[in-house]
Amino acid sequence: MLTFYGKSNAYCDGVRRREFLRVGGLAVGSLTLADLLRLEAAAGPRATGKSIINIYLPGGPTHMDTFDLKPDAPKEYRGEFRPIATTAPGLEICELMPRLATVGQHFSVIRSVVGMRNEHSPRQSDSGWSERDLRSIGGHPGIASVMAKVLGSSQTTPHGVAPTSVDITGWTRPGFLGQTFAAYRPDSIGRSNLRLNGNVTLNRLADRRSLLKELDRLRSDIDRSGMMDAVDSFTGRALDLVASGYLAKVLDLSNEDPRTVERYGITQRRDLDRFLMARRLICAGVRCVALSWGGWDTHGNNFQTMRKQLPALDTALTALIEDLDAHGRLDDTIIMMSGEFGRTPRINGNAGRDHWPAAAFFFLAGGGFRHGQAIGSTDRLGRVPQDRPVHLQHIFTTVYKQLGIDPDSVQLRDPNGRPQYLVAERQVIHELV
Repeated sequence: MLTFYGKSNAYCDGVRRREFLRVGGLAVGSLTLADLLRLEAAAGPRATGKSIINIYLPGGPTHMDTFDLKPDAPKEYRGEFRPIATTAPGLEICELMPRLATVGQHFSVIRSVVGMRNEHSPRQSDSGWSERDLRSIGGHPGIASVMAKVLGSSQTTPHGVAPTSVDITGWTRPGFLGQTFAAYRPDSIGRSNLRLNGNVTLNRLADRRSLLKELDRLRSDIDRSGMMDAVDSFTGRALDLVASGYLAKVLDLSNEDPRTVERYGITQRRDLDRFLMARRLICAGVRCVALSWGGWDTHGNNFQTMRKQLPALDTALTALIEDLDAHGRLDDTIIMMSGEFGRTPRINGNAGRDHWPAAAFFFLAGGGFRHGQAIGSTDRLGRVPQDRPVHLQHIFTTVYKQLGIDPDSVQLRDPNGRPQYLVAERQVIHELV
């Protein structure tokens, strides 16, 4: 919150002096939205203008029952589902996702992912690195934090500058870059911080901004470098964003067309609202939106879980792709979807599949890539990549390149002053670009 610190006794209107300039989720003397805008602008407009929606499937979804089915394998491997054709020739997916099959031309599936660890951690889906890498200094930063650090925000709205990244469910990490570059999280506190304090009207806010301006003018008389002018500018933009209530309105689905809400399946399953919220945030100018969905740790009752999870994912993911396309944003928005690892090809005694990092899938849609294809393959039992192994970091390399970030040249300084590449494996997936 934006706060001018003073004595804590209250005014007659009930507002304490300590809360004199409190308007929302901004605070003088700590990380503020104004700080975020300032840091992002310093990075300069080097982006391609593309955005990201990063969908994390916690628990590790089975590759064998989603995007890499083996109908000719023995019963103890192939499972209970059959593959169906999509609108893209040669690209087949699970029969529980018939709607997604109708937009096959808009997505690609990498079936031969290698380089994953047996870790119940979102770090790999966030950064392409293991959670153990650089753990002592916070780990490698996620892609949203890299975007904030390297590209900054070039997206403006009539109501101000949108945050670079929003993490709807709170699973991403800034790593060694620190909280300065963490995503905004719209939890209950975060949402309340996007609105004016109930005791502060716009007229009163203007009065308080005037006082803050006078105080800053005193400091600017001392600072002849011009930095105070920049502080005033970024603080003003941050205040305008809060005062307008714009981002809060974007996060509020109550004003969305009921037909759209129904198309995402939200009326049947409330947690699918994350997919619609992601589309709204992208259209509002947010550069990177992250969300997690479902539970995929199917050591037992794998097929029962898939019958529950996959149709819901099918509905919301297809709606997201079609909705972005209808808004003219699909080519400019990279949809990433992945889990922690694959699952054992052989079904265990509990009708489940266990952890299997030797093979996994990665889903990509939109973003101006060449889609409608399956890249790579596993052997006939789904155990290991057989054709065209693709390292997990090759996927991040390709996405970074599409964003206008060159992993071959960009390095970030860690807290010890050492330069760190964004990824170690820096080969582009040529089939996509």
